Amino acid sequence: MMITSNLKCIMAQKKVSIAELVESARVSHDTIARVRLSKRIGECKLNTLEKISKALGCKVRDLFEEERD
Repeated sequence: MMITSNLKCIMAQKKVSIAELVESARVSHDTIARVRLSKRIGECKLNTLEKISKALGCKVRDLFEEERD
């Protein structure tokens, strides 16, 4: 099983830039870029995911999806 990020798609749908998300979620640019651009996500703190999802007006589970290998 692989966990992939939906962050890039959600940001595009909501027309939110990386800079805007960094400011509203109060997380680093590197964190957003890593989560946004990675096809595979190894580890991310729950409170970071909560900050990102709150800033985007979505649920934490919307940020990722499971794919079978």
